Amino acid sequence: MSSKIQQERGLLLLSTISSFSFAVIGIVLGSIVGSLVIVFDGAYSLVSLALTMLSLGAAHYIHKPEVDKTTPQFAMIEPAVIAIKGSVIAIMCLWSFYSAVEAILAGGRDINAGVALAFGMVSVTGCYATYRYIKLKSENIKSALADAEAKQWIMDTVISVAVLAGFFIAKLLMMTQYAGYAAYADPTMVVLASVYFIIVPVKMVWLSVHKLLEIHSQPMAQVMSK
Repeated sequence: MSSKIQQERGLLLLSTISSFSFAVIGIVLGSIVGSLVIVFDGAYSLVSLALTMLSLGAAHYIHKPEVDKTTPQFAMIEPAVIAIKGSVIAIMCLWSFYSAVEAILAGGRDINAGVALAFGMVSVTGCYATYRYIKLKSENIKSALADAEAKQWIMDTVISVAVLAGFFIAKLLMMTQYAGYAAYADPTMVVLASVYFIIVPVKMVWLSVHKLLEIHSQPMAQVMSK
């Protein structure tokens, strides 16, 4: 097995373990403190875990020696996987946006801002460290699958920053005459994060579909030479 393949699998495995850890912590802690945005963070990590498993399966298949790497079907595997990842993330963003708007219309959500702030700081640090490591390594081995993982992690990092900022604002509001508005900080940050995030997966899907159409329309020799 080549060094590139080993490194790619290692990065995907690291992403899998990190996604699982953040998913469990986010969903459990978010449910305990009553935070929609922390649950959203955990749910995103859970979706990332499922998508990373898909990438691991694709990486394992395309590196099998018995697989014919000269067919159009083989060339379509990576962009197809990335298109699926982008589509699922986009759907999750839309669902989260809808849930957050519902919460705002219902009067917001009361949360334990102190615990949430601590979670936010840990989450930002962990997600960004994972993103930087995968990003740097994926550039060295030129892996499209690992690069897609890095895109997932930068999105998760921004979610975590939104969590931290939202709870910091909520904490400040609780110490003022505007304490009644603190309940809106949590779902508002989900709305903002969802709107921001939808851009990245849409771009992923657009570029991947364009690549799939390019592969379909060109002779295989031209595709493999790129």
